[in-house]
Amino acid sequence: MTAPGSSPLTTAELVAGWRRVGVREGMSLIVHSSLSSLGRVDGGAPAVVASLREAVGPGGTVAVPTFTTDTVRDPVPGHTGPPTPEVAELRAAVPLFHSGLPSRMGAVAEALRALPESHRSTHPQASVAAVGAHAREVTARRSLGFAVGRESPFGALHDLGGYVLLVGVGHNRNTFLHYAETFAPNRRLKLRRFPMAIQGERVWIEAPDVGDDNDTHFPVVGREFEERAGIREVAVGDAPCRLLPVRDLIPFAVRRLTELLGQA
Repeated sequence: MTAPGSSPLTTAELVAGWRRVGVREGMSLIVHSSLSSLGRVDGGAPAVVASLREAVGPGGTVAVPTFTTDTVRDPVPGHTGPPTPEVAELRAAVPLFHSGLPSRMGAVAEALRALPESHRSTHPQASVAAVGAHAREVTARRSLGFAVGRESPFGALHDLGGYVLLVGVGHNRNTFLHYAETFAPNRRLKLRRFPMAIQGERVWIEAPDVGDDNDTHFPVVGREFEERAGIREVAVGDAPCRLLPVRDLIPFAVRRLTELLGQA
């Protein structure tokens, strides 16, 4: 733990920390993070982003989830049929997604999204922002249905042999476990609903996706994978951090989620 009154973490100290976790030049990372878990950081969230970019180097890529599920959504999902004037007014106030729409996925994710050179995918609720060598490739993919599945930025990161970096957060924040569940034959399902502009007309879209885990299976699957793969938890500042290879994680997670969901 950082001692009270100690100096804040510098960018160089963060880079050294990512190296201890296993981050190397040329890697493609998806980062799930809690800025506060690190302790005090000189320069805050932008410094964390800068340190991650330095750690992967010019040939690497850093991606973050920039989801807007709490913003671009139906405010009255239980209403069916033609909207009443009150429902119509509430739905009309929901913003359309655009690349500059802020995300509430944490300070680090928002700092990366706000960079002038960042790229962002275009799913109205489940976008990803990225910088680096493969940023355009990662963010080019989009499927309205199964928004974190094969034809999403997560599929692109899988194809690149990417890694998940968890910084002070658990596997309940690991979106690649949702990606894995899309391949499970007994996957849980939910319906996303969001507005889009199509040929100049504002319309509401319904699309299927895997359901929320609510800390049911993901923490178990993540812990079991770490034990099997010998993943070490390494402290960077005050934050417990883990680095997981996606191509090893996914087949394990698909098998275990299929087993666990079959027991429900």
